[in-house]
Amino acid sequence: MDDGAASHAARGGGQNRSRLDAYWMPFTANRHFKQKPRMVVAAEAHHYRTDDGRRVLDGFSGLWTTGLGHGRREIIDAITRQLSELDYAPAFQIGHPKVFELAEKLIDFAPPGFGQVFFTNSGSEAVESALKIALAFQRARGQPQRTRFIGRERGYHGVNLGGLSVGGIASNRAQFAPALLGNVAHLPAAYDRARNAFSRGLPAHGAELADALEMQVRLHGPTIAAVIVEPVAGSTGVLPPPKGYLERLRAICDAHDILLIFDEVITGFGRVGAPFAAQRFGVIPDMITIAKGLTNGMIPMGAVLSKTEIYEACMAGPSHMVELFHGYTYSGHPVAAAAALAALDLYRTEDVFTGVRALENVFQEAIHACREAKHVVDVRNFGLMGAIELQSRPGAPGERGLEAHVRCFEAGLMVRNGMDTLQFAPFLNASADELSETFAIVRRVIDDLD
Repeated sequence: MDDGAASHAARGGGQNRSRLDAYWMPFTANRHFKQKPRMVVAAEAHHYRTDDGRRVLDGFSGLWTTGLGHGRREIIDAITRQLSELDYAPAFQIGHPKVFELAEKLIDFAPPGFGQVFFTNSGSEAVESALKIALAFQRARGQPQRTRFIGRERGYHGVNLGGLSVGGIASNRAQFAPALLGNVAHLPAAYDRARNAFSRGLPAHGAELADALEMQVRLHGPTIAAVIVEPVAGSTGVLPPPKGYLERLRAICDAHDILLIFDEVITGFGRVGAPFAAQRFGVIPDMITIAKGLTNGMIPMGAVLSKTEIYEACMAGPSHMVELFHGYTYSGHPVAAAAALAALDLYRTEDVFTGVRALENVFQEAIHACREAKHVVDVRNFGLMGAIELQSRPGAPGERGLEAHVRCFEAGLMVRNGMDTLQFAPFLNASADELSETFAIVRRVIDDLD
């Protein structure tokens, strides 16, 4: 064996090494997947094409990302033009016109009181940035003791250490627990299956769960910098907030001078029938984190939308000094900005938010038609977000959900499973026929599971 071959073998190469081994897939059962890969090679409109030539209906809009449909020519053309004009510009001490234009357009989409946008490259980075901005704001206004964050059980706020710390999905945290932030507490999840199973839209019971924040205030006094929640919890299995819950959370934050951050990486850009869930619920936070639908998933980009008072508090000290020592190499990337501008134009010109409101009842009826299927213990929905929760197999949590995901793909439908919960995010411009097809396949697959 020559030196090169020996080195390759030492790294895990050799005769038994497959062409799939080099890629360590994220949030994937790698060994299970690589036994029988599910490969897509093209996408158009509402379908993927697999490597064996099959058309697969996308029941999850990519990964909550591509609500306007795959391959939108308007966004592709904007990306192509931008690449030919300006491929990259540094974000530190240098600007380019499109990112300023994009910031202005995003403020037009935002609720009243928002005036600034800080750009990132993902939802995880947006959350990390919002947490750091909250700390900077508290220090700038003379409250440096406010360093504690309050998250929520079953919350998902990305995968960086700050986001994991305020997040509350146990499986996401377990491997990294020793490194998580210590100055964090969690509210109970806003979910009560015993009282709210098979709710259509917002559950009737549970607004009082927000009152747990009052206990955190009593425990920790004026040390809480911010509370962060998803208006509708997404990745944990679609948990709509009980009626009145968000309003109570906002009132408690106001009473105790605490910032409220909405993580709208999933709920933003029409997923719940408004530019942001803040507008749909009529509850205005102090910061909003966004990503995914910002560029229709076609180029990575995220952002933090901030109320003007937060920005202005941080604009202190000598004018030649950096006010916030934070940012990324690719913040406000010109190609991503061009993609986002094109996507925002489509949301407006195609009246997407009105269309979602018209479609959500069709979606609700279609998903709840599965409530009598075998193994189903709950069905939940709000806007164009939905979940079907299956009873776990004894001693094998997650196995039945993964099997349902695989069988749906084989039957021509892509859905997401989070353990034993099937999750759905249809296209914002989906048709009634596509929704009917989606849940007809799901019903057949579920009924055929052991």
